[in-house]
Amino acid sequence: MAATASPAAGGAGGAARPPSTEDDRPVTPRMVLIGFLLALSNFVVTLDMTIANVSVPHIAGGMAVAVSSGTWVITSYAVAEAICVPLAGWMIGRFGAFRVLFVSIVGFGVFSALCGLATSLPMLVLFRLGQGFCGGPLMPLSQMMLMRVFPPRVRGKAMSAWVMTVIVAPILGPILGGTISDNWSWRWIFFINVPVVAAIFIGLRMTLGGRDTETKKLPIDFAGLALLVLWVGAFQLMLDLGRDEDWFNSTTIVTLGCIAAVGFAVFMIWELGEAHPVVDLKVFRHRGFSAAAISLTLAFGTYLASVVIVPQFLQTTMGYTATQAGYVMAFSGVMAIIGAPLVPKVIEYVDARFVVFFGMLWVAMCSLLRSRWNTDTDFWHFVFPQLIQGLGVACFMLPLTLISLSSVNPEEVPAAASIISFTRTISNAVGTATITALWDDYSRADRAELVGTMNGVNEVTAAMQQHGVSAATAQANIAAMVERQAVTLATDHTFALSAVLLMLAACTVWLAPKPARGAKAAEAAAEAH
Repeated sequence: MAATASPAAGGAGGAARPPSTEDDRPVTPRMVLIGFLLALSNFVVTLDMTIANVSVPHIAGGMAVAVSSGTWVITSYAVAEAICVPLAGWMIGRFGAFRVLFVSIVGFGVFSALCGLATSLPMLVLFRLGQGFCGGPLMPLSQMMLMRVFPPRVRGKAMSAWVMTVIVAPILGPILGGTISDNWSWRWIFFINVPVVAAIFIGLRMTLGGRDTETKKLPIDFAGLALLVLWVGAFQLMLDLGRDEDWFNSTTIVTLGCIAAVGFAVFMIWELGEAHPVVDLKVFRHRGFSAAAISLTLAFGTYLASVVIVPQFLQTTMGYTATQAGYVMAFSGVMAIIGAPLVPKVIEYVDARFVVFFGMLWVAMCSLLRSRWNTDTDFWHFVFPQLIQGLGVACFMLPLTLISLSSVNPEEVPAAASIISFTRTISNAVGTATITALWDDYSRADRAELVGTMNGVNEVTAAMQQHGVSAATAQANIAAMVERQAVTLATDHTFALSAVLLMLAACTVWLAPKPARGAKAAEAAAEAH
């Protein structure tokens, strides 16, 4: 890394070095529009990760297949996106950022329309694969283009808008998907992408000017790509089928787990020795990037797991309708929207690691509040943790992203951004599968414990029979009461565990070196080396 001259050495009399020409650029309306369109493109892609979750019963009914088969609509998109996200760095280097950006936008819109027009489940799964492949590069590309378009002094603010899309979209997805499926048709959860994507494409074509990024005739790492597809595909299938197959008591799950583990190990060895890897794993040599990636994986996966558990608990145990559960979830984005624009200003003066630490502990506190829920908890006590959680998420998402990108060399930013996006995608799948599986295990264990400590069951049954209730109905009512209490206890235990994981993630960020004081991490990324 080239040494940077101190201001005192800048010339006679120790005159301060004038600011860089790049940082002198004024922020124009054109820049703001580009930033909005790039953030919107990431919002649409992230939204589609969860918008189909609550629509699976509608899709399965429309396709005349079992609900369990309908989950392939979710899995296919997740697998395609997880595979394609880390390829973005290679594609940008091979074809240029602008070309990859526009092809991805058009492809995502086309496959969204085809998903809405699909007439069979295999056809829909195929089009969802195409949608995921095209949408995957947009996540790291939108980050990279924001860093390219805005001058260093305002990149933190631009990134805060991008981070809000990552925070709000997964929450809005189930709400929007359920509303559309209940009131119109599940096909419209895909059709609504088309006009939005068209507007993004037209807007970016009109505003993005200049030459494309430098390209190189890079060879295609077929072996690395095949290994990536193998281990990610096996891993996602293991997570998707695990609960139905009783996890590692199933030969199928054990086989998939072995394929994923061995495939991952061989993939790591191959990519580290490859001259032109499909995924540049060498960026993990930077301590700041590695620490940020680990911390983000733990925190984001745990945080998104709550997005799945809370609405399920409210509907299955507390008797909430899908609309009422959606109202509770909707509060999650309020503080995030308020806090995200303030975070870039805070990290100008405060160590970004401390902001991340505070944010994760704040989300951990929200999990602890949920761990005190019971069957008498009212609507506003469910809402309160959702409402304040957004502030903590905004505090850790943006600084972690900037710490990771500022820790690598400028030419490594595309690869680093794609890997960070990949970790978010994988942590979503792993976190959701793991937490929901633990939730189910806790429910069974708590149910067995409650049954073993119950007293006076016969007396209560007899009393209910005296009031005209049959013995079978009385026993069913008692069993339902026990089940409700067991699931509530399991929810409390799950969120207590989530709080511990978030605290661990908060401590992990201190493994990163101290960021530059008095400057945004985004500016450090631009001026490093």
